[in-house]
Amino acid sequence: MTVAAGPAPDARVTPLTQCLLLAGKDLRLERRTGEALLVTAPFGAVALLLVPLSVGVDTPLLRQLGPAMYWLVVLLFGVLVTLRTSAVDSAAQLAMLRLAGVSARVRLAGRALGNGLLLLGFELLLAPVAVLLYNPDLTGWAWQVPVFVLVAAGLAVLGALADALAAGLAGRTTLGPLLVAPVAVPLLLGATGVLTAARYGRPPWPWLVLVLTVDLVAALLAAWCARYLEELT
Repeated sequence: MTVAAGPAPDARVTPLTQCLLLAGKDLRLERRTGEALLVTAPFGAVALLLVPLSVGVDTPLLRQLGPAMYWLVVLLFGVLVTLRTSAVDSAAQLAMLRLAGVSARVRLAGRALGNGLLLLGFELLLAPVAVLLYNPDLTGWAWQVPVFVLVAAGLAVLGALADALAAGLAGRTTLGPLLVAPVAVPLLLGATGVLTAARYGRPPWPWLVLVLTVDLVAALLAAWCARYLEELT
């Protein structure tokens, strides 16, 4: 007598799978609410428009200021993307994730991954606006491709970490930018330095190394702080 074999047991869900699922959850919430790309992005475009209005018709000055103003707007408004209301997990959701065996590091990584994808979309939406308004010198524009990714990644990790630190506080949306903006200054310097170096024929890779270093330090800091943040939430 032979016994029919039952269905094979499900493979153990890996931390990477959990991270991807959490990032997907954040992206689905953003698709429903549109906080980042339908609300914050238009405000960022308006901020880019205000500078030409204040400077006037000084075209050479606008072309020179364009890249720096673009990255400044990405930095300031990008923090709001990482601290959007739809990214807040309720106490019941956190309890469910803990019961499912999702660690604090995985939750933080999932939030950072979701933030990074939204920030990358935010950057790509604002880039044509900056080009139309400022008409900057785009010599060496290909170097901006890795800059977009690295800046989005670094700002996403810093925003996720600040969000975890300010979780449950009444002034979360106020305290978060105050925590992120000063630390993210090297990202701003590196992003603007890459295009400036390429424009003058100098190698931009030292600025890329600066941005990459900030990303790595932010990731290591987030991984180290995650277990201590678990005790606060």
